[in-house]
Amino acid sequence: MFAGFLAGNAGIALFEAIILALGIAIQNIPEGAIISMPLKMKGEQKGKAFTSGVLSGVVEPIAAFATVLLLNLVVPFLPYLLSFAAGAMIFVVAEELIPEMHEGQKSAIRSNRSNNRFCNHDGTRHSIRLNA
Repeated sequence: MFAGFLAGNAGIALFEAIILALGIAIQNIPEGAIISMPLKMKGEQKGKAFTSGVLSGVVEPIAAFATVLLLNLVVPFLPYLLSFAAGAMIFVVAEELIPEMHEGQKSAIRSNRSNNRFCNHDGTRHSIRLNA
């Protein structure tokens, strides 16, 4: 947003860029906690776990500053870079978070396999058996 504002894009106001930056900064708090809390639970010292969480969010302001400095080179590639970042997050969720959610327990579909029911639009109920 700041790069677009500095480039003179009429659709971007400075206030909007500041609000977006604040939103990203607030969003970094739970991201840091996601890094820090498991480290603390595994026995790391509190300070080291906290520092690791803070350092995990340092990349974003550095990249933002580099984007503003390299404004003319980076802006044309922003849609591709943002698409890559979104794809990377989808990959992390699909590859790491979803399987981890189901570790040690059956998913709702598998545990209720013989009890799954659905209703037609007329309200009649039908049992289905899933072969998951």
